[in-house]
Amino acid sequence: MELATLVMKTIDTHSHYNLHQFSEDREEVIARMREAEVGTICVGIDEETSKMAIDIAQGHEDIWAIVGQHPTEWEKEFHTENFKKLAGHEKVVAIGECGLDYFREKEREHIEEQKKMFRQHIELARELDLPLMLHIRPQQGTMDAYEDALDILEEYTKVGPSKGTAHFFVGTKEIADRFLKIGFHISFSGVITFASEYEEVVQFVPLERILSETDAPFAAPAPYRGQRNEPAYVIEVVKKIAEIKGISLEDCQNQLIQNAKDLFNLR
Repeated sequence: MELATLVMKTIDTHSHYNLHQFSEDREEVIARMREAEVGTICVGIDEETSKMAIDIAQGHEDIWAIVGQHPTEWEKEFHTENFKKLAGHEKVVAIGECGLDYFREKEREHIEEQKKMFRQHIELARELDLPLMLHIRPQQGTMDAYEDALDILEEYTKVGPSKGTAHFFVGTKEIADRFLKIGFHISFSGVITFASEYEEVVQFVPLERILSETDAPFAAPAPYRGQRNEPAYVIEVVKKIAEIKGISLEDCQNQLIQNAKDLFNLR
């Protein structure tokens, strides 16, 4: 089915229907998403969940898939050829989620393994001309993982353009500016609905480079805090972006959908 025929006014560009939190009622949650006129992109965190993301997307015209290996899965070997094969599916729109995660001490002890796997994702995405879905989580009180990831991405950008998005962005304006300069989008989650410190960054990033997401089942926006998050709730993120930008909800929805279509070549 062509995207133009879908009744989809809002898009959640990062969710995890492929995780166990949705194993009991996935179809009911998808039905609520569709009733809310929302579409979503289901993101893999390893080979198994990437395959599952494809299976879910294949059965629903308003769901797409992303395949890759989360940086905290550094203990598992990244099988480039396996992911290359998965990425050939018509519903796969990006590579990830990939990147660097320094939040916990355990992960900081394996930074080199994370960097190696990040480079493997970047090289695969460049080979297949697909965008990257980045997971970058710095150590609390720092921007360290962002700085290291950007150093790597900027290195690759010197030999050719890059494209992708910084998922669940919690960086500074300076970090956002570095992403924008290499052609990346910035994705905001439900955190912006209850943490006012991110309003300055949302205001700073041009609307044409913003994406909306839930990261469901995690980090539900207000007024759903403390509950399991789900893609239908992305409308609360979009409402907040519209409020910060001083534009109508409809104009915000239209632009964010267009941004997702452009970056992920949704069809």
